[in-house]
Amino acid sequence: MRIASLVPSSTELLFELGLGDDVVAVTHECDHPTEATARTRLTRSVIGEGLTPREIDSAVRELTARGRALYELDEPALARLDVDLIVTQALCAVCAVSYDDVRAVAGRLASNPEVVSLDPETLTEVLDDAVRLADAAAARDRGVRLRDELAARIEAVRDAVAREPRLSVAALEWLDPPFIGGHWVPDMIAAAGGADPLGEPGRKSREASWEEIAAASPDVVVVMPCGVYADEALAQALDHRDEIESLGADRVLAVDAAASFSRPGPRLADGTELLAHLLHPESVPAPSGLGWRPVMEGSRA
Repeated sequence: MRIASLVPSSTELLFELGLGDDVVAVTHECDHPTEATARTRLTRSVIGEGLTPREIDSAVRELTARGRALYELDEPALARLDVDLIVTQALCAVCAVSYDDVRAVAGRLASNPEVVSLDPETLTEVLDDAVRLADAAAARDRGVRLRDELAARIEAVRDAVAREPRLSVAALEWLDPPFIGGHWVPDMIAAAGGADPLGEPGRKSREASWEEIAAASPDVVVVMPCGVYADEALAQALDHRDEIESLGADRVLAVDAAASFSRPGPRLADGTELLAHLLHPESVPAPSGLGWRPVMEGSRA
């Protein structure tokens, strides 16, 4: 089978399923695993590089208000690859090529590929997508095995922190303006032994004011700007030091959102383990290979 993956999370999932050799094309944002970067890249962002978070937010709002797509798909390159399966998503207009555009392009391809859209809203649905995708690639047993392995890891975290006090956690998916982590992030916080006073499982990330976040009195603030890694997350947090200090949290931490929080793929299990370690280090050991940075100690430290 020849597969084009138009979402970084599905690329990671395909390789984790042992289907990497079938993947012939990916997006410009697919950076894990390393082997994926050698595949044909089919997309590009229409938003310029080097913008500040506020400028990115403004550009996204302007383009979506005008009904314009945020990404472009290289249809001639896709046509040359003669793919059997295209994996995409319709959950977030900011995260990938428009689902409608993908369907339209697929309908013009001589290979008549199947289009599968993975649109999980909760942590359980993310795990179940391992089976859905494996089914589409005629490898159901691999999907069931991977789902069960990831679910077991998350359940082990839940068991490890079951008797720990529930710390209040504010997950910030963007800082300028601030957005509260949504979809699967509140599930991850709960599994890791925290309580999310602002986000709701299965609901979209939403904009909030610094005053609303402060009123929730978080014990811990986790800075996880969508799509970036720990060093950049730390830099953005320090750019908003005054606002973050006003939240009064005991601890503020910056994490690799792109690796294990933003993308609804297998590495959400890694992110759950990391959160549990950060909240309850005596009960959960630090997972290897994940980046995080302490930002500051709060006024209640």
